[in-house]
Amino acid sequence: MEFKKSFVERYENLTDINEFMEYCSRPLIKSIRVNTLKISVKEFLERTELNLDKVKWCDEGFFVKDKITLGNLNDHFLGHFYVQEASSMLPPLAMNIKNKVLDMCAAPGSKTGQIATMMKNNGLIVANDFDYIRLKALDINLQRLGVINTVITNMRGYFIKEKFDSILLDAPCSGTGTIRKSPGTLDIYNTRMIRKLSSDQKGLINNAFNILNEKGSLVYSTCSLEPEENEGVIDFLLNRHENAKLEKINFKGLKTSDAVLEFEGRKYDSEVKRCIRIWPQDNDTSGFFVAKIKKL
Repeated sequence: MEFKKSFVERYENLTDINEFMEYCSRPLIKSIRVNTLKISVKEFLERTELNLDKVKWCDEGFFVKDKITLGNLNDHFLGHFYVQEASSMLPPLAMNIKNKVLDMCAAPGSKTGQIATMMKNNGLIVANDFDYIRLKALDINLQRLGVINTVITNMRGYFIKEKFDSILLDAPCSGTGTIRKSPGTLDIYNTRMIRKLSSDQKGLINNAFNILNEKGSLVYSTCSLEPEENEGVIDFLLNRHENAKLEKINFKGLKTSDAVLEFEGRKYDSEVKRCIRIWPQDNDTSGFFVAKIKKL
């Protein structure tokens, strides 16, 4: 795997660059989430022949040690499990889920399906995505998983006006945390793209907070490791809304790294230290960022 000089110079200011590149060069360990809308974890473990290790932070999550195409298995076809990266299971677990939930950028549906299992198919989820083509995958996945409490909508997140008690904004991002499974991310990486994405993310999170009911909670997440897409977006929200309060998140068994408080001459609000930043070398997964905001 070849890393651009500009990428290395940028990231050596953020983490142990040699350890980061070493882990990014390793194959990503596959993982699945048991779909408890159709089968209990106990029943699944009794019937599966997969060689599994527990994902510490998710009761339904398992690392798969077999070299196998998981999508060809009957249990996948039946909706008994969803192929989901282990760090991708974190954002729904951070949510204070109530009866009316918005998944603002939902496709292809991994987190929507996870939220539905946490709600036991009760209440209402609005699963939105602006990309009509990606909605097909969302629709197919939710049908396979047996999700029945979800309405799918197709619009840009900036324009949603309905109010919600709980919102997940898993924002479109550069994906620099997913290099292990998508090495092509390095080929298209450039800082102009990061600035454009950061601007879009700020627009999305601003509207998400506007449509959040008082005392409601908003979880913002990305699979990016860029401060401009993560701490910078949260800093923007905190400075724009006095009634936005970051909440501390605790995930059992998860190793996390400190949030970035300053980057390239810009200091972020000290509250961003409550955000969760995960590097690939922390837990041998993809990189991820999660923040939980409460509306006072």
